[in-house]
Amino acid sequence: MRDKLLPFIIGLLPILMVLGNSMLIPIIPRIEADLHLSSGWSGFILSSFTIPAALVIPFAGALSDRYGRKRIITISLWVMILGSVLCIFSREYVGLFMLGRGLQGVGAAGTTPLAMALIGDLYQEQERSKMLGSLEVFNGIGKVVAPITGATLAQLVLWNQSFWVFPLLSILILLGLRNTVESKKESHKMDKKAFFTLFMSKSRLLIPLYLIGGTGLFLLFGMLFYLSYHIENTFHIDGFFKGFSFIFPLGAMTMCSYWCGKRLKTDEELGWAYLKYGVVMMSIPLGLLNLLSALGFLMFFITLSFGGLGLMLPVINTFITGSVPEQQRGLIVSLYGAVRFGGVAMGPIAFGVWRVDPTQMYAIAFSFSIINVFLFIFLSLRTKGEFHPEIQ
Repeated sequence: MRDKLLPFIIGLLPILMVLGNSMLIPIIPRIEADLHLSSGWSGFILSSFTIPAALVIPFAGALSDRYGRKRIITISLWVMILGSVLCIFSREYVGLFMLGRGLQGVGAAGTTPLAMALIGDLYQEQERSKMLGSLEVFNGIGKVVAPITGATLAQLVLWNQSFWVFPLLSILILLGLRNTVESKKESHKMDKKAFFTLFMSKSRLLIPLYLIGGTGLFLLFGMLFYLSYHIENTFHIDGFFKGFSFIFPLGAMTMCSYWCGKRLKTDEELGWAYLKYGVVMMSIPLGLLNLLSALGFLMFFITLSFGGLGLMLPVINTFITGSVPEQQRGLIVSLYGAVRFGGVAMGPIAFGVWRVDPTQMYAIAFSFSIINVFLFIFLSLRTKGEFHPEIQ
């Protein structure tokens, strides 16, 4: 029973992180109206969560290497609960709301990245790849469910009451961790020289993979942000049906992540193949948006594109997590998490500016996808076996 419960509890951590932003996308206009904010604030409502998370994630990873994953995850969840409570009681107070969002972001720093590091500690080889793929499936499920949850709750309760979701989910995870993961009592100081040596020896693998993952999520959240406003302002679709429209791109990403994670195992060459297909599958549809951008084409192309992202993420997770020993895994994985979250943070801000000229926006989005193509080409010049995803 314990072994069956553990994957579910770990999987709830990325769902909690995803809810922090994706649940708010459909209800941002309501928050702006209630707090008397201009539309220019919308990106900052999301980024007030993601920027603190991106800054704190490396520290959370380093602390987890020293004091244990469970202890830092537990502290992070209590910070998430505190920030959520502030948001609940901030319906007319912008400052209190932003403070609450910032604390939520600090708490989120100890969720998905540490979940990846925890899987690396607890599972080996094929089981590790399968679990990391499963983690992206939970991530994708969160992205699918979150907009619908936010839009539905907005119809039933005041927007600030929607934030009760975070404390309830956090408490469920805390109870689950208490019963499934043993606490790590010993601690050790991080050997900075050893970490720097390790990072530099793996930099040719790690840095491009960091950037590919971060760029992919930058495009994902930027396009979803644009889609939310485009559907509401152009077609006057709001509430549940607007949330439902996000199912297609996010559902494609989730299914591709599940398919990839199930087949990846420890086959390095298969991983490189999936990464190549994902990069190409993500970039071509974004390029076609420059030619065909009606709503039907927009939905179809971004669905294909984020299916490609779904192929890429489990491979990146497996390569990064399996390429380093346990003593430095928390910090290495958390640096990747910081880059991913940096992409999530900047996406809404950038696309909030670019959406005034959709033609230019599509061209810029395609340019970023081409950057990922070149990063993959750089990686493909490796010596065979140089970046085997398992430590021997």
